[in-house]
Amino acid sequence: MGDRGRDPFDKVPLPPEVDAHLRDANPWWEGRPGRVLPHYRRWMFAAMLRKLDAGVAPAIVLCGARQVGKTTIQEQTIQFLLAERRVDPRRILRVQFDELPALRGLETPILDILRWYQNRILGRTLNEAAHAGEPAYVFLDEVQNLLCWAPQIKALVDHHTVQVVVTGSSALRIEAGRDSLAGRIASLELGTLLLREICELRCGDQIAPLLPANGLQPLLEIDFWRTVEAHGSTHREARDRAFAAFSERGGYPLVHARPEAAWPELADQLNETVIRRVIQHDLRLGERGRRRDQALLEEVFRLACRYAGQAPSQALFLAEIRQALAANVVWQRILSYLRFLEGSLLLRVVRPLEIRLKKARGPAKLCVVDHGLRAAWLEESIPLDPAQLDQAPHLADLAGHLAESVAGAFLAGIPHLDVAHFPERPVEPEVDFVLTIGEKRIPVEIKYRRRIDPLRDTLGLRSFLEKAHYNAPFAVLVTMLDDVAIPDPRIVPVSLRSLLLMR
Repeated sequence: MGDRGRDPFDKVPLPPEVDAHLRDANPWWEGRPGRVLPHYRRWMFAAMLRKLDAGVAPAIVLCGARQVGKTTIQEQTIQFLLAERRVDPRRILRVQFDELPALRGLETPILDILRWYQNRILGRTLNEAAHAGEPAYVFLDEVQNLLCWAPQIKALVDHHTVQVVVTGSSALRIEAGRDSLAGRIASLELGTLLLREICELRCGDQIAPLLPANGLQPLLEIDFWRTVEAHGSTHREARDRAFAAFSERGGYPLVHARPEAAWPELADQLNETVIRRVIQHDLRLGERGRRRDQALLEEVFRLACRYAGQAPSQALFLAEIRQALAANVVWQRILSYLRFLEGSLLLRVVRPLEIRLKKARGPAKLCVVDHGLRAAWLEESIPLDPAQLDQAPHLADLAGHLAESVAGAFLAGIPHLDVAHFPERPVEPEVDFVLTIGEKRIPVEIKYRRRIDPLRDTLGLRSFLEKAHYNAPFAVLVTMLDDVAIPDPRIVPVSLRSLLLMR
């Protein structure tokens, strides 16, 4: 086609294996279909389309743990653009960086691929296509595996009119690129299945969320929390069926897409595709020259699972790991591996509440992002469903801790919500979680048992409410059962099942 009006990118050919991979990964260029996709579309699909249509930022970053459905949402979005919007197939490029070793020889793989794409597929520059009213869509999957992905995205969107969608399964590496992309990205985070998604997948019942996708203001209104419990009761039958499935298997899409499969088979799949993928693959992709210890990471994650919903002390962690590994491991290494697991989105580390910029002393509370992962890794299933738990009363205490982990992971997954832990102090009892929104704080206590003592079980909440400097207008008590009565009007009881139905 010559160089008329061409972008100044050099026309350097890609290695043959990369060329072949890109053509295979984009079958629509040749009029061929992509892989068969799940019929069910997660809530993030609609959010993704809204972001694309709004065009507020040239790049959308979708972050989430492995196997929660990020790639599927990318592919469903491409399918929608092709089938519903009738977008020219040549205007869509998708690159998966998870398994492309040939890219290691390229200094700027994203920009090199875009040069190739403009010259070999699009037939014009990205800007020429945009000026013609036919802008290109570029989907980059697992981009955090590239060492310098953010500067390349910045160069791309600074000099070209193009819509970029980036996914990644490492929050730390995605976060590391935010500074250079300030003002250029819109961020989305995808977790495991919401309870209402399980309800639709397993039961066919569609339930609208109470909490809007954007905005935390409703959480500051006591009437909203009362509505949460009423909403759950309204959908009690469907909610309880979904919660029983969630109790048994957790919230990963793959375990609910195959309800007929036995749990041991699904547990092996979770271990292999989620946990071991992080431990064996992602750990190698850290800073060059940094010593890495797979056995230590496995042991740290095992202990995080064992103490899910609890705040184990530094001394306890050190003693157990040193005994298990027969090595003198220092706390800083353990802490760095906890941060790695948090960055890989397998763990939510809920830190002590800071008051007036002063850090509170005390250990952090550990919440596994999904209790199905815990069950798979430890080979230990703890039921949360009240009916299932009645068959195993000896597991009641463990179920209580697990309920704290589930509630903590759920709350920490609400976008832009600041969630902290309030450790016990000499004159103040512990509070499981504290939600901070603006200048106000909402204490949340988890009491997952059949019988609630209105005085004893609300001691921590009442103590927190009575301290004026905490600025807490009301409190929330998360319970096992519905219809719990608390005489204090400042405390709203909400069952865990109804809480999980809020989003």
